[in-house]
Amino acid sequence: MDNWDEIRTAFQVARLGTVSGAAEVLGVHHATVIRHIDALERRLGTKLFQRHARGYTPTEAGRDLLTVAQSTEDQFAQLASRIKGQGEVVSGELLVTSITGIADLLAPVFGSFQRTHPQVIIRFLTDMRVFRLDYGEAHVAIRAGTQPQEPDYVVQPLARLRYGLYAARCYADAHDVPLATDEFHRHRFIGTDNPDSRAPFYRWLRAQVPDEAITFRATDPESNIQAVLAGLGIGFMPARLAATHPDLIEVMPPQPDWEAPLWLVTHVDLHRTLKVQSFLAHLRGATAGWSEV
Repeated sequence: MDNWDEIRTAFQVARLGTVSGAAEVLGVHHATVIRHIDALERRLGTKLFQRHARGYTPTEAGRDLLTVAQSTEDQFAQLASRIKGQGEVVSGELLVTSITGIADLLAPVFGSFQRTHPQVIIRFLTDMRVFRLDYGEAHVAIRAGTQPQEPDYVVQPLARLRYGLYAARCYADAHDVPLATDEFHRHRFIGTDNPDSRAPFYRWLRAQVPDEAITFRATDPESNIQAVLAGLGIGFMPARLAATHPDLIEVMPPQPDWEAPLWLVTHVDLHRTLKVQSFLAHLRGATAGWSEV
């Protein structure tokens, strides 16, 4: 392929978002990066990036190119290791994306994986949006809620997160705590600012609590946890975290209907690569006792 250098350049620009970042990784001048991008766009007859003040954002065609380039780079790395007689060496970047709020569970897993494979650089991405594995945005995704249905994804169950309803002692001292759901209208609750949230416990909350009683709302789950601890109202919290705060009062214990299933998701094109398989095997071993957390 006579334009592989141009494709590698476009891959790094899409991954890093800037010409300067790609130039540094590739060890070339930034003018070379721009020349490669321009040449590749002329060759393909389409724009691969939207240029703006903050950098370069891939177009749909650019994201398609990123998917192919990511898969090809991983497969070349695996081939190079085998040719060098180093088939057991796992190296390079590993992009893992997950929901927020489980870093305390994943950090020990990442630590033990890097001790086993010290040449791996882990990029751990969390955001409210769903990362697209088919666009090469991650090697492995950990998702919550309903099972992903994309046809090119390999989906495996990982664990179930248990949530209870809690109040800080300072809230209870000022307002007491409800003994039944018919008392909810007299209390203050903490909820999500996203009315389309698929979290089962927030769906339950919207059905049980008058809208005007949800007096604190946030988009970030960590903000809601901190609001509960500060006594702003009654709210949901992972049971494992609540257990570490002795001043919390359990208003309602974890219910099966509130549990959030976690799914381990990979794209079929990368699922069998050495790096991804090594991480998946390590994660499953490290989380064998996670059935409910």
